[in-house]
Amino acid sequence: MSGVSIRDLDDKHGWGSRVSGVTWDNIDDESLRAQLRQLFVDRGFIVFEDMDPSSQMQVALSKVFGPLKDHPTRNVPRAGSDLAEGVIDMHYTPRGDPGHDHGLTEVNGRKLVSYLPWHFDHTYNDELNYAGVLRAVVQAPEGGRTGFADGIEVYKAMNPDLLRRIEGLSAIYTLDVRLTQMRFGRTFRTFGDTERDVANTLESKLFPRAIHPMVWTRPTGEKVAHFCGFSAVGIEGHEDPEGDALFEEALQEMYRCINPYWHDWKPTDLVIWDNLRILHAVEGCDPKYERRMHRTTIRGDYGLGRFEGGKKIGEVDREIAPLALPA
Repeated sequence: MSGVSIRDLDDKHGWGSRVSGVTWDNIDDESLRAQLRQLFVDRGFIVFEDMDPSSQMQVALSKVFGPLKDHPTRNVPRAGSDLAEGVIDMHYTPRGDPGHDHGLTEVNGRKLVSYLPWHFDHTYNDELNYAGVLRAVVQAPEGGRTGFADGIEVYKAMNPDLLRRIEGLSAIYTLDVRLTQMRFGRTFRTFGDTERDVANTLESKLFPRAIHPMVWTRPTGEKVAHFCGFSAVGIEGHEDPEGDALFEEALQEMYRCINPYWHDWKPTDLVIWDNLRILHAVEGCDPKYERRMHRTTIRGDYGLGRFEGGKKIGEVDREIAPLALPA
């Protein structure tokens, strides 16, 4: 397509692409949209550069890849504009009390906000989302990068003997995503929960546990290492010391094999990743800095997740509907 440039992410990764030249003038061109969808299937991750830095463009680009999906939990803030359809708002503003450590995470001796370990989105849901689209509304002047890692690449690099032990196994996840409660793969220290963390625990008590395979095979034939410590409580059928040790061993091997791409944000960047393939993380930043990210979510599922006890998301929605949570 004239005016649109597509190139590899960099020379260190065999996945991911960079695209420039997508504008309001060509975003509705169906031949371009089909080309971008196929590129995404092939590469799993795209950085769109020099984009219009608006919620409207974020929504329009997201819809190239599929219908939008609302976030499955009620206490996640949404962007407050009709023009920001489907956009969730992840906003940290510096607190007035610098001595208050609740919600901070210590990594390599530094206290950080907005830190997230390696994970995939909606672990706690029976249906995963197909993809996420992210942009930086306010980026910290240092730190705050988002990291991405390819589960296909990780699988190929992992110890074959360990892979044989975990293939066919599934991990159990809960809606309790507090880092203070993370049991497996911890490489950080926490200092207490925030008010929003507490609100999450209220909702999590009504959510059934979700179960997802630790390794799955894409329709295109590649195997994907697809598990994380974030919100995980163990291995299905092996919630015992031996199972816990195996899950921890698998996570440490995954960490060893991750070849991360860390994205330095520009206001005109939009990033999309395949949530069924790509893990992501946030390195965190100094608590003195504001950081604000907007994310849209693309509907889609691989059909392999389920709720414990056979519940469906519609049943869960009806159970949590009466629950009033803080805004």
